Amino acid sequence: MSKYAVVTFVQKRIANPVVRNVLLRGWSLPGHALLETTGRRTGQQRLTPVGDGSDGDTFWIVAEHGRRSGYVRNIETTPRVRVKIRGRWRHGTAHVLPDDDPRERQRYLSKRLSARLNAAAVRSFGTDLLTVRIDLDPVR
Repeated sequence: MSKYAVVTFVQKRIANPVVRNVLLRGWSLPGHALLETTGRRTGQQRLTPVGDGSDGDTFWIVAEHGRRSGYVRNIETTPRVRVKIRGRWRHGTAHVLPDDDPRERQRYLSKRLSARLNAAAVRSFGTDLLTVRIDLDPVR
């Protein structure tokens, strides 16, 4: 069994459902946020736990499996997304950045301990790192 198959099984069946439910209930989970994309085939809303890459009005994600990640493919089809950051939803437009250095991006974002822990997990379990930038709409 490949590293990709093992990691995606654990994420989809164990880790992501737990983290998603915690965040949906309004509880805070340091270092985590919730990404809402539109399914590229179904048009239904999809919720994916991601690392908290907030940086002012920009939100950064380093996708562990690059374009094999369902949320990345959803973003490429429909770039309008929502992100739940520390209990609050923000709308934005996502951009896949294949020319960005995801490891350098993680170093830049690793100011908080929770971000460092998430970055280490992404580097350890990731198979094809890819940067995604979300330009958040202004707060009204």
